[in-house]
Parts: sequence; C-alpha cells; structure tokens
Amino acid sequence: MSERAIYLCGFMGCGKTTVGKKLAKMLNKELIDLDAYIVEKEGMNIPEIFEKYGEPYFRAVETAGLKELAQEGGIIATGGGALLSDENGEVAKSAGLVIFIDTPFEVCYERIKDDPNRPIAFNSTEQELRERFNYRRPLYIRNSHFSVNGQGTSKAIALRIKDIYQGK
Repeated sequence: MSERAIYLCGFMGCGKTTVGKKLAKMLNKELIDLDAYIVEKEGMNIPEIFEKYGEPYFRAVETAGLKELAQEGGIIATGGGALLSDENGEVAKSAGLVIFIDTPFEVCYERIKDDPNRPIAFNSTEQELRERFNYRRPLYIRNSHFSVNGQGTSKAIALRIKDIYQGK
C-alpha cells in the first residue's frame, strides 16, 4: 500500500508550513507547499496568474495540483483558499488525510497582520480578516477528516497530527 498524502489546511498564519516542516521531519516525508508548486508549474506568481487568467483558472490549476500531489504521498501545505470548495475538499479527502489546523483568529492575525508577502492580509483591516476567518472556518471543518487545536508549539501540533496519521 502506498503512503497516503497528508493535506494541512487552515487560515493564513495558522501554522500549515511551520507545522508541516516538523511533521515532514517526524515522518521522513517531503513537505510540498501547494502555492509554491503552482507558481513553479505556471512560471508566474499567484497575483500574476489571477491578473492574466482570472480566479477560475487558478482554482482549476489548484484542483489539478491537489490531484497530482496526492501521488507523492508527502505532507501538502495547502493555500488558505484551497479547501474552501467542496470539489477540492473531496479531491483531497479521497486522496489522503486532510487535517484542519484550528488556530484562533487572534493568533493568526498577530502572525500575518504586517506581512507584505500576504497581500490579502496586508491590505485588509482586522475586521475584514476576522470576517474572512469566520466565513472560512466551517468550510475547513467540512472539508477535513480531522481538526487539531492550533495552539501550542509547532512540535506539539505536529505530534498530534502524527498520532492521527498513525491511528493512535
């Protein structure tokens, strides 16, 4: 049996990449960032993809990327919007184990509020981000197999995910 991929989802700043790095090391798997994968594959950054082709095109590429990466069997840190659609949720859930890192808004906000590399966060008010968070959270839950508490150290969160993955 091939190893199942592990998809990490959640709001911007919830810890997908940081936890993913720890988890990948614990499980001796590769960490793949879905957005970086898309940027490499398309040869342009995400704002350029949106500008040139539009969001529907980007979402189709994102869905294809989720399917392609499932074959890798690694840890996949999804973009903040990747698992908002039921289609992408079903793709990921059928291809691997989907874990929602459920980190409180206040923690995420502190991590992202001044980050110029996160245009949505950088150009949004705290209230706008809170509304986006509140809209997305139930979708993450619906499109995941499990939720883990995103508070605590990245190592502790990675250990919780490792236990879920290994059926403990």
